[in-house]
Amino acid sequence: MNKLPLHITNGNNLTSYLNELSIAGDKLTWQEMLCEGPTTKTVYSDEFLKSRQTFFDAFYDIDLNIEEISHELNKLNNITNYSEIILWFEYDLFCHINLLAVINLIQQKKITLPLYLVCSGRIKGNKTLKGLSELLPEELLKHYKNKVLLNQEAITIATSVWEIYCGKDHNLLKPYIIKPSAFMYLSTCLKAHLERFPDLKDGLNVLERNILKIINQYKITSKNQLLGYAINYQGFYGYGDLQLLRIINNLSIFYTVENNRLVLNRKGHEALLGQQNFSSEINDTITFGGVKKMSYQFCNAQNKLIKSV
Repeated sequence: MNKLPLHITNGNNLTSYLNELSIAGDKLTWQEMLCEGPTTKTVYSDEFLKSRQTFFDAFYDIDLNIEEISHELNKLNNITNYSEIILWFEYDLFCHINLLAVINLIQQKKITLPLYLVCSGRIKGNKTLKGLSELLPEELLKHYKNKVLLNQEAITIATSVWEIYCGKDHNLLKPYIIKPSAFMYLSTCLKAHLERFPDLKDGLNVLERNILKIINQYKITSKNQLLGYAINYQGFYGYGDLQLLRIINNLSIFYTVENNRLVLNRKGHEALLGQQNFSSEINDTITFGGVKKMSYQFCNAQNKLIKSV
């Protein structure tokens, strides 16, 4: 009997889409957002799960469904059933951090099956970047046909970047921004990651500054409308509703509601003008992998992270 592939997808929507297109093979749906919260090098160890449970409870009031996660990951314990592993992840930071963890987990389990990547982003004839679930059937099938074999060099890059992300010095990611690899969007995602730390000048990161600019430039009548703009104009981050709404709420010191419209207050204008560093007032205690956001600030002039005083 011929063995079939194991497909590891970036979420339920894509898993359903692959099933609709009758793409042969079992599907393992990855249900995490490792671009936020603490991580450890050993993926899904007891320490890893405990830290993730604590994070989701504290920041999003969500109970992590360990049983569901274990059920999905159990497919990696019966790997002799499969011919190869296909990873389906997108161009953004959200997907790429998950992708690095998946590859690391596969290496932990000493799985030696051929490993392929299907990654969407730029589509010929489209100005906007496209997620896998947004592709037309013929586009998705073309991506599948052109999947990229991840050789040992690519796997080593992925495991090295994951180890750095779980560590304390994220400046060590900088060489991988300029290093060519099979991951065509990794460089952009790593740049985006470093810019998630507060800027040395105004204390805002790229996402926070962008949200304040949206309030300043458009007629925003509600947080829901602001959330919609933030989702559509976030670049390479790939954040979901919960993540962006948390940021919007953290920025409430910078805007008020006047005549059914969100408007920047004095602090908001000062922040956009870079007249003061507001990182301590925002006081976002979230962690990115092995580093607390507030522990470092991003220095544009030196293009690196500087320890916060």
